[in-house]
Amino acid sequence: MMLQIPDVLTPEQLQQCRQALKQAEWSDGRETAGHVAAKAKANLQLPLDHPVAQQIGQLILQQLAQNPTFIAAALPLKVLPPRFNRYEGGGTYGNHIDNAIFGIPGSGERVRSDISSTLFFSDPDEYDGGELIVEDSFGSHSVKLPAGHLIVYPGSSLHRVNPVTRGTRLASFFWTQSLIRDDHQRSMLWELDNGIQRVTQSVPDLEAILQLTGVYHNLIRQWSNT
Repeated sequence: MMLQIPDVLTPEQLQQCRQALKQAEWSDGRETAGHVAAKAKANLQLPLDHPVAQQIGQLILQQLAQNPTFIAAALPLKVLPPRFNRYEGGGTYGNHIDNAIFGIPGSGERVRSDISSTLFFSDPDEYDGGELIVEDSFGSHSVKLPAGHLIVYPGSSLHRVNPVTRGTRLASFFWTQSLIRDDHQRSMLWELDNGIQRVTQSVPDLEAILQLTGVYHNLIRQWSNT
């Protein structure tokens, strides 16, 4: 399932983050890539321990914890601290699939990358190219969202970032381990949850809502791998 989530950050938060990111000192993105991925990666990235990365990353996690759409779609168990990249001057990241497991820095805890997410900090008219291309069984999907908007998609997807030929593309990226490992099951739960919300608004039949809600939670009990 691919899903766009608008306005994860407020305009004020977005402005402060953009200013901090533009003034930060960036490193070669290949330093954090594996042997194979490094051959396809040509971008800049904030070091994981950079104060700006930690500050904005914490803000993103706080906002996601209050975002009902993200919670309903991802059913998050663990979210890896967000990372940040910068593309300019032809910077690109060729086709790749993200690592299955990531360690949380400074701890022995690990996160399985069920869901990949990209939060855009640059508006589409600020740069040329830089589309996130996600491949799935239905073809290729090109994503280039307004600043402050988030795209979530299966972590198992083949994807790339097209070369940025003008301007600068700033973004955050991170991974989520879901309560529901299987993407198809998560999609069905998302659709069921949306259906329950519509029924609640249009036909406030308490018995029907209780039945549907019971099915929703019982499916989570059955499918959850925790």
